[in-house]
Amino acid sequence: HVQLVESGGGSVQTGGSLRLSCAASGFAGAGSAYSMGWFRQAPGKEREGVAIIGSSGSTGYADSVKGRFTISQDNVKNTLYLQMNGLKPEDTAMYYCAADGVGFIARSYNYWGQGTQVTVS
Repeated sequence: HVQLVESGGGSVQTGGSLRLSCAASGFAGAGSAYSMGWFRQAPGKEREGVAIIGSSGSTGYADSVKGRFTISQDNVKNTLYLQMNGLKPEDTAMYYCAADGVGFIARSYNYWGQGTQVTVS
């Protein structure tokens, strides 16, 4: 079965950087046949799309993270990444990896990881 496992979250100061990883298993590799994405959810807020990558490798970003975050994938390692630079307190949230969905529509994604917490102070 498909499994997504995130790692790399933590606590950083404003302006700092983190790299999130999502190890994928159970299908033909991170992104090789599925669109994948990073979403986040802060307490009391809806889950929102942060960055997506299509099966062709095309990428998309939420306006709030453009120029600061970069999504990438390694199909050999079956891993999806999110490099986050210039972190702000408003980036604080639980970050989730998702696969097999459409764009930034969270409810369209069929597979989800358990999440990794990012806290910026």
